[in-house]
Amino acid sequence: MSALMEAVRSGRTAEVIGLLDELTDAERRAAFPELKALRKELRAAPWDAASRRAYPPLYAAGVACQTGAAAVAAWIAAADMRWSGTSAALLLRLLGDRSPEWLADLTHRLAQRPAASRVPYELMSGLVRLSGCSVPTTDAYVRGWMGHVGWAWQRGGTLLDRMRPDPHLGELVAALFAMNDIGGLLEWPRGDGPDSWTGALSGLAAEGLVERGVMVDACVARLLRGGTTSEQRFFLRLLKGLDLTRDEERQRTADWLALACDAVSPVASHAQSVLSALVLDGELSSRRLAEMSSAVLFRTEKKLVRAQLVLLGKVLAKDAGTAGELLPVVARAFGHEDSDVQERALKLVERHLKKADSDGMRGEIAAEVEQLIPGLRVRAVRLLGTTTASADPAPYEEVLPPVPVPTRLEPAPVSAAEVAEEVGAAMESEPGVAGFERALDGLVRHAYHDRQALVEALGPVFARRWWYDAESGLRYASRFGRSDFAVADAEDGLDLLLAALLEKVDLETPRAFVQHGSTARACGHSALARAFAGRLWEVAYRLRTDPLPFLLSTPTWSTGLLEPDELVDRLDEYRRLGARVSAADFAQALLRVRRADRPAAGRAAERAAALGTKEGARLADWLGAPGDAQPATRRRISGSRILLECDELPELRGDFPEEFRYLGRPVGVFTDRWYCHHWNDDARPHWLAVLPERRELVAVRLLRDLSALAVDDDRGAAVLPQLAESGGAAGEAVHLGLAYGLGARHAEDRLAAVDALLTLAARGQLDPARLGADLGQLLRRGAVKPLRLAESARTAAATGADATVWEMLRHTLPLLLAEFATGGAGASARGLGELLAVGAECAERCGARGEIPHLAQTADRRGSSRIVAQARRLRSALTWEMAA
Repeated sequence: MSALMEAVRSGRTAEVIGLLDELTDAERRAAFPELKALRKELRAAPWDAASRRAYPPLYAAGVACQTGAAAVAAWIAAADMRWSGTSAALLLRLLGDRSPEWLADLTHRLAQRPAASRVPYELMSGLVRLSGCSVPTTDAYVRGWMGHVGWAWQRGGTLLDRMRPDPHLGELVAALFAMNDIGGLLEWPRGDGPDSWTGALSGLAAEGLVERGVMVDACVARLLRGGTTSEQRFFLRLLKGLDLTRDEERQRTADWLALACDAVSPVASHAQSVLSALVLDGELSSRRLAEMSSAVLFRTEKKLVRAQLVLLGKVLAKDAGTAGELLPVVARAFGHEDSDVQERALKLVERHLKKADSDGMRGEIAAEVEQLIPGLRVRAVRLLGTTTASADPAPYEEVLPPVPVPTRLEPAPVSAAEVAEEVGAAMESEPGVAGFERALDGLVRHAYHDRQALVEALGPVFARRWWYDAESGLRYASRFGRSDFAVADAEDGLDLLLAALLEKVDLETPRAFVQHGSTARACGHSALARAFAGRLWEVAYRLRTDPLPFLLSTPTWSTGLLEPDELVDRLDEYRRLGARVSAADFAQALLRVRRADRPAAGRAAERAAALGTKEGARLADWLGAPGDAQPATRRRISGSRILLECDELPELRGDFPEEFRYLGRPVGVFTDRWYCHHWNDDARPHWLAVLPERRELVAVRLLRDLSALAVDDDRGAAVLPQLAESGGAAGEAVHLGLAYGLGARHAEDRLAAVDALLTLAARGQLDPARLGADLGQLLRRGAVKPLRLAESARTAAATGADATVWEMLRHTLPLLLAEFATGGAGASARGLGELLAVGAECAERCGARGEIPHLAQTADRRGSSRIVAQARRLRSALTWEMAA
């Protein structure tokens, strides 16, 4: 081993530098292959003291012993060299004897690397100084410069002080405006003074170190280009800090018009204020104002639209000659979703119509009248002296989505290769109930018929599993412990069965589960998790001891339902084969078999009794029993939450295996443990498939989780559409869970809740009165926020379900209006105006009539607050009749 390599391996960096100084270029090149081999060796070695010691001298030696700029740049920016801790000053010393042209080439190659490469800015800037090349303005270099001056607090002074001496200041500042995604860098240092980016850049322009006009143009161009909200806010603050003169604002009129139309709200608001000042000073023509208004009035931000209407009102009051050009533009606000905006626009038309009254202008305004809400439409018709197409409106027709149709499971795969393909696909992504049950049944069938062929076909699947090792077979046998935690979802269950096929799970483990059950600590979800895991553990045990010919409990439908005739046929086949039935598999089959179709259940019961087996008799009794027994429930209050408890269900506590009897146990709000490991949302569809005709029993155990969507801002509403598509009564637990989903924090969860609402309505299983009353109680307690519910209700109504949404809100609003009428100003009052607006929109579209308790008292209150205005609108909609 050479002295250089010995010093590198020993981590003696100073000695390595000395040795490198003594080597010729040829000797350095000759030493590089050994350095490259050491690097490869260290990559494969664990990150221990020896490798940490060798990396700094290896990094330095590799830079010195290569002659190509591209190769040196790749070595410096390599990910494995990133943590060597070698200083930029040391690298500059090693590279200092290269030619300026070579150093310039290296500089630009390093600067063109992605910022994620973390090439030190001090190295790049030092190379610029040594080579005398032009400063790079790449993303990596500019970000490095920003970090260097922005975080250099230890050098003292403000950010402005640290920027002044930079000889390349102009180029770097110009490049800053061209970068993307720099919001995080611009937010630090924080504040508004010279130690912030806004203050420092404004200071540079004020001192003439950077040309102010160029910075203004760059700032406006960046706002026009768009970007993240944080970046747009920064460049807007900078633009305001540059304090444009009226002439500078006038010169950029076209830019302000574009920003007012399309920019994010804060930028558009600033552009609107600049244009408003120009308009009121007579420096913007009415034609340009009309052009601007046409776009701004179509924006969704109410603040911008109202400000534009105020501006139009001022111009119309100041110059009557603009009415002919501006009033038709004002009328375009008749189509805004906010009724307050519609009313403001109509008032402007009413106030200024006589200033430029003509048949042509009336016609233009009349063309927009159809978009007004009914009450305002009547006023507009009277004003214009015209008729509307809605004088004889078409009957309202509710539009609901098609009722979801469950899919029938395909027959089990016929070959071992197909089973391996199905299992492999199920392991790569959540397969759903249908995919999981097909893969599970395929494994069981082929393990019974030809176990060795199945194991061979599954070889590629085994190789991809994290627990499998080609030499020993299983790396983490303890992973499959006797707990439902070990089999929490479909992937876990398939992992268990694959390991059982290889006989790499200790036989005592599944035997103990079958005999004694789970060792996991009980929680609110454990009844569902135990039943799901119990069947899989028993199947795994039978794979090792007495393989099953097939599963009795494989569902017929994707929801988990099993047709009774199909189960009878399977029991008959078991009788013919002389196969011993798995207790857990049969229990799951009983819970899945369809009993709601009483005639079909009766016919199947007769066939089951005729089998003459114990399981046939049990199935006959089960099919003959009523299938709609529900435990008694009662409400309990926990903080702002409303939760449910349920009593014991004796039907599920009788002749069932131990792991399934938990399904019939009572559910308590304060006695059950709710903090547990069942956080995987992928398991929930399989829990529903355990009880496909008893979704209330599932919903009551998920209710605390669903309440967290609204109360704790958690995620996980995907189960709501699955609950809506499941079978059985949609009772108190389902509706209360749906209420929490409609008030969820995250928009995706609210959309899932809306999907569930529409599905229940389409199936005729939604009780709007119950749901509305639940929402009212949750709103009053603060568990659900009115604005979130308003958004959910508006989304549902937008699909055409106005009558459904109105019927729900008709039972929600009285509780809130009663509180408001008695002077309540709690959380439920904030956002009540939006809920009233949605209710009014739905009532207007579906033609609802009638009285709402406490609505009249609210509508009769003085003032023009949004709550009062929307209460008046709703009252008008419920009592208004279109003139014939």
